[in-house]
Amino acid sequence: MKGPALVIGTIADQITRAATEVTDTLTAPFADPVIRLGVTGLSRAGKTVFITSLIANLMDRGRMSQLAAAANGSIQTAYLQPQPDDTIPRFAYETHLGCLTATEPRWPESTSRISELRLSLRVQPTGLLSGLSGPRTVHLDIVDYPGEWLLDLGLLDLSYAQWSENALAHMTNRPGGQAYLDQCKATDPNAVLDEPTALALAETFTSHLNQSRAAGYSDCTPGRFMLPGEMAGSPVLTFAPLPPASFGRKSLGREFERRFESYKRNIVRPFFRDHFAKIDRQIVLVDVLGAIHAGPAALEDLRKTMAGILGAFRPGRNAFLSRIFQGRRVEKILFAATKADHLHHSQHPQLTAITEALLREARDRADFSGAKTAAMSIASLRTTVEDTMDHNGQQLDVVRGRLLDTGKQAAFYPGALPKDPAHLLSPARNGAQKWLDADYGVMRFAPARLTLQPGDGPPHIRLDKAAQFLLGDRL
Repeated sequence: MKGPALVIGTIADQITRAATEVTDTLTAPFADPVIRLGVTGLSRAGKTVFITSLIANLMDRGRMSQLAAAANGSIQTAYLQPQPDDTIPRFAYETHLGCLTATEPRWPESTSRISELRLSLRVQPTGLLSGLSGPRTVHLDIVDYPGEWLLDLGLLDLSYAQWSENALAHMTNRPGGQAYLDQCKATDPNAVLDEPTALALAETFTSHLNQSRAAGYSDCTPGRFMLPGEMAGSPVLTFAPLPPASFGRKSLGREFERRFESYKRNIVRPFFRDHFAKIDRQIVLVDVLGAIHAGPAALEDLRKTMAGILGAFRPGRNAFLSRIFQGRRVEKILFAATKADHLHHSQHPQLTAITEALLREARDRADFSGAKTAAMSIASLRTTVEDTMDHNGQQLDVVRGRLLDTGKQAAFYPGALPKDPAHLLSPARNGAQKWLDADYGVMRFAPARLTLQPGDGPPHIRLDKAAQFLLGDRL
């Protein structure tokens, strides 16, 4: 039975949303069209670089031939404007672009919180009626948020006992897991709550999450444990999984259970209510190559994670999501495998096919519910050039770039990706510990030094094709 506070909160949410929808309906015919693009990425997928390069290439469109509105000249100009939400930090576009275009370029720092930026495009309509109307302004509001926050959506469907059971099961084969299991075994969950004990468990559990993410695993929740910001050390982030049991009053277990529910109520739900539910289009950046390099377990974890993410766009199974999505649906979702420049172009079709196979089951459900989805391989900023070299009498298609750690130029061949994705996905599903017939490498490249011609944005691979899928119909 729902408590009075929850019922009142639900009614308030519905009233606020209804008022917003009425206001939007009344003003929409007289306002410039707005596209709200959500951008998120799983660990080390290059979200900041994607947003920076997308904005730069929409402002200087010389490299955007696969974006129809850029190729046919419909976009007359693009310029930055103040964002509509004064309460959200602005995406630091100029700072990030400065890092990438400096004499000694460097990767910009990753963002760990939500941010926003508005790019306005002056567009001349095309078609039969183009001569009857002048240019119009289309606003692109880019909402940047950590992928770890999106993964938390799945927690809304779980009780503390269910989440604990899943989290403890994952630990047996992941870095740092055994340290937490040993500490948990030595703890009495029915003992009276002791804050130093609670904090010690939460810290060991957080260390396990961070180590797992660094090892290539994707499903690491709760996401705010790894990106705590100003909430570091707060009770809402001071809990950890415990073996399911019946906990007594004032016990450690009962308090952890309460804090888990508080995390969902005070952190997860407000994000989806205030930000996620307002998104029209979504791109999820995925480091598929990094997962393949990490091994079969990491690749299978990525497949499950992508299925869970698509679940966020299928309201109906969760009453809370059904309420916040009233009358709205994310129209398009793009899963983009990043770092395509780490492969010779001859292997790009294999990378795209693997990405499509990773999300196939969940994608079918999303397509059925009305959201259009796609998968492709991209490089937001091209850091390499292609070459062919002789190796033991065999010609290898390689890429050359500047190594991040040493600054030296090097040629790189990561291994031949299979043309049939099942050759990777089947062993991953079946619990293989390593790839039997191949070894896939990964290399960390630094940004290449850029010399841009007037009208050209930074070099990329298929960034224009991604923009066409996400924005083309609205331009």
